[in-house]
Amino acid sequence: MIYFGTICGNLLIITLVSTSKNLHAPMYFFIAQLSITDIFITSNIVPNMLHILLNNGGTITIISCMTQLYVFGTTEASECLLLTVMSYDRYVAICNPLLYSSIMTKKRCVILAAMCWVLSFFLSFIETLFISKMTFCGPNIIDHFFCDLVPLLKIACSGVYTMELVNYILSFPLLLSPITIIIISYTKIIVTILRFQSRISRQKAFSTCSSHLMVVIIFFVTILSVYIFPTEGQTLNTSKLLSLLYTVFTPFINPIIYSLRNKEIKKSLQGIINKC
Repeated sequence: MIYFGTICGNLLIITLVSTSKNLHAPMYFFIAQLSITDIFITSNIVPNMLHILLNNGGTITIISCMTQLYVFGTTEASECLLLTVMSYDRYVAICNPLLYSSIMTKKRCVILAAMCWVLSFFLSFIETLFISKMTFCGPNIIDHFFCDLVPLLKIACSGVYTMELVNYILSFPLLLSPITIIIISYTKIIVTILRFQSRISRQKAFSTCSSHLMVVIIFFVTILSVYIFPTEGQTLNTSKLLSLLYTVFTPFINPIIYSLRNKEIKKSLQGIINKC
């Protein structure tokens, strides 16, 4: 039911942004891109996970495992970068409103989105290449519901140190740099909003950022806790539970957060319902 709701919710967001003229704005363009990544993430993970749960286990070939890992890495990386671009979009909209239309042009938005995807494809390929070079000579059972880095490192007997080093190096362009940009953007946004004299203006500005900020916090906290700063003695069950948050829960909740807290999206949805 959650998987069905995720696909329908994100397809609805993409359809509304594509067909409604009042949603032809940079913010909604990036929301639609985020919905595309959410569809890929869940479609890559959940069907196989359901098969494993219904059959009390399942098998997967090395090639299929590496393919799933590559698709997962690409979509997660693109979501990190898209959330960063969206924070920059909100920064320009609130801190430089007079220059917003000249900075966030349609061409520039397309270039930014394309850069997010291309960089994600490239960095995920590097990670998958190094993982495929590791030697797995122990048990061939992955105690996880998909091919992820942490459980693969558990069953590897060589190349683990190199892979951990690569993982930390890739964390700079994929996690730490985006988080730094987001923190700087929202610090400047909050400072600017607090300077507004009108209470209504402050509320309106905060409402446009709150949805994005909620998604960012849920996504990055779980990612960091699993890959960069795992807690001492973290069990695989805890890791699996945290993985469910950003592979199943976040893609499901994203369209709900953006649609329920956005008047323009609700207005466009109401318009389509009235036409039907």
